[in-house]
Amino acid sequence: MSNAREKKRAKKMRNQPASVTLSSDCGPCHSGIQHHNGGSRSFQTPKQDLHPDSSQEFQQQRHQHQSPGPSYRKEQYFSKGQNRVERGRGRGGWRGGRQNVSQEMPKYVTASTFAQARAAEINAMLKAVTQKSSNSLVFQTLPRHMRRRAMSHNIKRLPRRLREIARKEAEKAVHQKKEHSKNKCRKARRRHVNLVVEFNRRQKKNIWLETHIWHAKRFHMVKKWGYCLGDRPTTKSYRACYRAMTKHCLLQDLSYYCCLELNGKEEELLKVLARMCSIDTGPTFAAVPCLSGRLQGSLVLYRVDRYPEDFLGPITFIWKPKAGSGITSETRQLWIWTHPSLKQDILTELKTVFQCSEPVETCSPEPIVTLLQEEKQTDVAMIVGKKRKREDNEGEKALPVKKIIGDGTRVPLQSYCWTSQTTGVVISDLTMEILRYRLIGPLSHCVLTEVLKTASIHTEMADGETELNNWWVENCKNSEKVSLHQRQEAIFELLQGISSPSEIAAGTILGLTVGDPRVNLPKKRSKAMPNPEKYQDNEKVRQLLLEGVPVECAHSFIWDQTICKNVTENKISEQDLNHMRGELLVPGSQLDLGPCESKIPILLVQQPGKVAGEDRPGWGSGWDIYLPKGWGMAFWIPFVYRGARVGGLQEGLKHSEYKRTPYVPNDFPDCPAGIQFAKELENILLEKFKRRPPAKRANYVKLGTLAPFLCPWGQLTRDWEVRNKALEESVVTSSADSKSCATERQVPCEPKPGLIIEDSQGDMMEEMTEIQNLCKEDGAATSSGFFVLRNRKLLKQLSASCRPTCGKGQRVRPASKLGQKEMTEDALLPIFKCYPRVLVWVSLSLLRKGSPELHAMICIPTQEDFLQLNKDQLFCGPKEPKHSDTFKHKILKLKERKKKKNNGKALESGASDALEAKAVEEPKELILGLWPDPLPDVTSHCSRILLGFVTQGDFSLAAGCGEALGFVNLTGLLHMLSSQPADKKGLVLLRTPASLQYRFARLNIEV
Repeated sequence: MSNAREKKRAKKMRNQPASVTLSSDCGPCHSGIQHHNGGSRSFQTPKQDLHPDSSQEFQQQRHQHQSPGPSYRKEQYFSKGQNRVERGRGRGGWRGGRQNVSQEMPKYVTASTFAQARAAEINAMLKAVTQKSSNSLVFQTLPRHMRRRAMSHNIKRLPRRLREIARKEAEKAVHQKKEHSKNKCRKARRRHVNLVVEFNRRQKKNIWLETHIWHAKRFHMVKKWGYCLGDRPTTKSYRACYRAMTKHCLLQDLSYYCCLELNGKEEELLKVLARMCSIDTGPTFAAVPCLSGRLQGSLVLYRVDRYPEDFLGPITFIWKPKAGSGITSETRQLWIWTHPSLKQDILTELKTVFQCSEPVETCSPEPIVTLLQEEKQTDVAMIVGKKRKREDNEGEKALPVKKIIGDGTRVPLQSYCWTSQTTGVVISDLTMEILRYRLIGPLSHCVLTEVLKTASIHTEMADGETELNNWWVENCKNSEKVSLHQRQEAIFELLQGISSPSEIAAGTILGLTVGDPRVNLPKKRSKAMPNPEKYQDNEKVRQLLLEGVPVECAHSFIWDQTICKNVTENKISEQDLNHMRGELLVPGSQLDLGPCESKIPILLVQQPGKVAGEDRPGWGSGWDIYLPKGWGMAFWIPFVYRGARVGGLQEGLKHSEYKRTPYVPNDFPDCPAGIQFAKELENILLEKFKRRPPAKRANYVKLGTLAPFLCPWGQLTRDWEVRNKALEESVVTSSADSKSCATERQVPCEPKPGLIIEDSQGDMMEEMTEIQNLCKEDGAATSSGFFVLRNRKLLKQLSASCRPTCGKGQRVRPASKLGQKEMTEDALLPIFKCYPRVLVWVSLSLLRKGSPELHAMICIPTQEDFLQLNKDQLFCGPKEPKHSDTFKHKILKLKERKKKKNNGKALESGASDALEAKAVEEPKELILGLWPDPLPDVTSHCSRILLGFVTQGDFSLAAGCGEALGFVNLTGLLHMLSSQPADKKGLVLLRTPASLQYRFARLNIEV
């Protein structure tokens, strides 16, 4: 019998009690084996002489006891310690062989052990009888001719022997049955009031945007950053969304972005905020165009006085335009827009730096009515003949349940406004109080001009209306505000004559007050197109493009929270609007509400699109529109009906990838949100890797990939720091040798290949002093962590150094013409000392075929690679030699030990076992195909020196080739640039984690 069959039989019979098989005759003992207590153990009796009467009797006995089955069945119950003659067949004790053997009764029985054996048999039998073998109920086990229709709810229909079991099943089912609401039918559940109550309950864990239900029907939804957001459309729309961004308009809901409002004196705000940013990274809060309120600004924030370390994240900010002549002591309003993953860190730092400890207001929203409370309200005594009305506990008519919007999504009793006793600055959290939509594409302003119509001027209140539009009527009585509104309207109408939003100044702000966009909703979905004939030779359009929007026109009533609250509360409902449409004399004609039409203050902000780099300038530009809460769907549907295609988070990721800008929080490894994102992504990819069997997944150990699911930035910078120190020591020794060579022979030694020596000593000194000054301004990075280089001066110098100065098909241009400074050893030393652990944001484009992936490795090519590339222009890149898996043997040993332990066959003796256990305990966390922690030197693990990693990578529809974005180590980049030939500057190698093939790519630093 095979080993597998023995294991299968042993597993099946391990819990079965031993039994005694008695023979028919009670003759003398001839078997030589006596069974005690009915057990399976036996002992040998002294051997007796066996005298069979004849061979005929032996044959009869043999055929009587032998079964006709296959021969291998005779050995399936034999233990390993017995031979074929000694072991008996089955549990009856039949013994094979050519001997005439008979069974006999045991001579004596031990009562206790015999009772235990029989008790085990009885328990097994009772368990088999009482335990149900299926999930069917009692009445379902009856034969069909005995079943009755009412058996499921009438126990007396069952036979008497089964009634008790059925009664127990019924009681058990009652306890397990969930309490359903009284409104069981779908019609009751789909009532508007019950829907609103249910939707409010489902928003407790993750906040819903106002467009959530629209997205949930058309998008794959994900739960991120405390929100429920649309990730990607359910339809095939990858290329369609790219075409919309390139040729028409893509719409995104960015209402999950957080808005922090700062109120205070301009001097105090600028003084404190200047400590959280640096002018080296770009314009700050004090930039003149931004400070006036004319343009939107963007910058990166750090912890107070910690630049260039302790990075918090990128933000955009808007100053409210000044009302007076511009006195610095005037109270100003500042909006800071940030990603929800960065909000808590930035808000905590702002409260600390402004010394805001006392909360001014706490959130106390209306209590959320649950479905159970709603049902209890309906269970009141009603008068016969009258309609049922909801009543609260006090007996008065209860207010209708309202949909949660804006501040209703906040956690109850949580403060959202803080003040400073020293500076008087007030910080308010306006998250979800202001909605934000983004229109991307060259025709986004055409969609805006067709959807939005400026509000008409009314100086008198509508009949019977006291609160609706009262703020607008009061402002219309002021002639200055009326003239400002007319100027804003004229500029807004000029947008139709502009071919693309990128023609306007980046960050332009335009304030408007518009009417209800639902009134202008078309019958069918159409595509908004520009009208160049109307504004072809208009001087006003040219003047707008040259001068931009005036500062006065950036004013908007959306800055006033009282007006926003009035606009939200007095919005005309969809039901009333449809009722008005139904009363029109001509069905389908334009609805004119007159003074009753809602007036909504909004803010339009131009988004610049692709700014850095030389190719595709202005690609992906568009407009952001800011709205008061409660008006989300009223603006969303008209945008969709005018031809805007809707995108989700994935479309936003591709938009930033094609612009070659970092995406929040994926591409910010030095901020807390970026670190948290990297950990979550690693866990997701690792779990996905573990779910696949070892034969169906990549062995990253053999592929030479140390970290396929994570970019070890800290170890990369540390390894390069150690490598650089070793190189410096070797350079010092070589320079000492060169000095001795020069003094003895009076002949200058040859410089290293790839390094450029300047002729002018004055230029060299000037360059060194400038770099040292830049390093002193940023401060020496002496901490153990790493950070990303954001100094624009150094980035521009690195960007110029990455460009080839000569090559095939282009003119030889010296470095001075390109505006770059030569990378000499003396010029690089100050940078190495000031920035030992720094990363640089780079973009890469493949020279030939290939598509880079996430966590791909950026490596330095060797001189042999360049020689091969010069010989063969179709050479795509070298290949990495296959590595050996040193952990496979340990993992197999660990698996074998686990199997032995599970089967109960683990040996427990001796020091050899202890030593083996120690050896196996080490790789407990080993996974086949992955390197365990700690990782070896990541820079020199493969045949090509590692420079950095890719954080975004794919085939670019915009460039028509594979493109990637990522970070490289500054020290390694400078070493690479200093050793590369002039026509091969910026060439690197890319290798995906699951491949051995390197591919050439061009490295660029776009500033």
